[in-house]
Amino acid sequence: METCSFLLYLALILLCTKVLGLITRRAHMPQVVGALLAGLILGPGILNIIPQTEYLTQTAEIGVVILMFCAGMETDVKELKKCGKAAMIIAFIGVVVPLAGGFATAWFFNRPGMIESTADTSLVLQNIFIGVILTATSVSITVETLKELGKLNSRAGNAILGAAVIDDILGIIALTVITSMADPAVKLWLVLLKIVGFFVFSIVAGFLFYKFFSYYSNRTKNGLQRYVIISFVFCLLMSYVAEEFFGVADITGAYVAGLVVSMIQKEHYLESRFSVLSYVYLSPIFFASIGLKVHLPKMSSAIILFAVVLTVVAILTKVVGCGLGAKLCRYTGKESLQIGVGMVSRGEVALIVASKGEALGLMGTQLMGPVVIVVIITTIIAPILLKPVFRDKKN
Repeated sequence: METCSFLLYLALILLCTKVLGLITRRAHMPQVVGALLAGLILGPGILNIIPQTEYLTQTAEIGVVILMFCAGMETDVKELKKCGKAAMIIAFIGVVVPLAGGFATAWFFNRPGMIESTADTSLVLQNIFIGVILTATSVSITVETLKELGKLNSRAGNAILGAAVIDDILGIIALTVITSMADPAVKLWLVLLKIVGFFVFSIVAGFLFYKFFSYYSNRTKNGLQRYVIISFVFCLLMSYVAEEFFGVADITGAYVAGLVVSMIQKEHYLESRFSVLSYVYLSPIFFASIGLKVHLPKMSSAIILFAVVLTVVAILTKVVGCGLGAKLCRYTGKESLQIGVGMVSRGEVALIVASKGEALGLMGTQLMGPVVIVVIITTIIAPILLKPVFRDKKN
């Protein structure tokens, strides 16, 4: 009977995410908020009904890969090219400002008399690492919300997607720099070389796939189902290669694969097929899994205060940093606010970065509680804030 328990877990997740999604929709909030709350309620944070099993973890990973693959297919490549330089500026300022804000907050709280750190490294490195955690962006939450609002392919939506990809790269560099200070075995030059190698590989692989797909579709007029399988294989391979060989997040590989598929003639058919798969099965599990990971440890009053301040800083630094970058690139005030809010969510990305730092001794165990609170609040508040800032028809 225990081997079939995953079927019950899936049923509960799909039911609760849909019910709470409808409830949040009635409250004029995006349905993704309900899915996040479903995971939080079912997980160890509240009711502790569903454990974070390996099956759910791996299924959730496929879910976010497909979500970003669909985002790539829905992206207007021409518009993305236009905002390429702007996306780089937005991402850069959107990393520097949270890094500085996180460091300053940690510097104030992480000291004798406030929070007694148990980490092995110096306080300076610990405080910098807190800033590195705040540089993370989980764009998957924003993507799902913008899809629901029909704004994913807007000017601001394309800027968010472009900046998020660059943000991922800058985050890897920042994490590598700080870990190399704590672990001499980590080589920064090797990481930078891998990142460059990934983009070279993506251009070559994308070109070859585009040529192959065009040749294959011209030779076979029927069998559209085969196009779905071929595209899915390409998505999975790009995701695997990005993570395994180049150290870049698998969702970045999936997004690049989606961009390539968006330039072929069958993109609308493929997009409709993957959207159904994502909506019915994979996306609910992914968003619920974020809540299932939440486990709040016992915290002192000083740590709770640190968590509150860090959360406010996490929200404001992304809104101000990315919004300022957008404004410098001549986006309107409305679009700048949209872009800033779209980069607020930290999601599972911040948890992954925090866990790596804790393993390397860059962060004491008592600071994991505040990080979890930042993840919960930014993940839930991002889609809530996105709806009003995108409400106006003129985007």
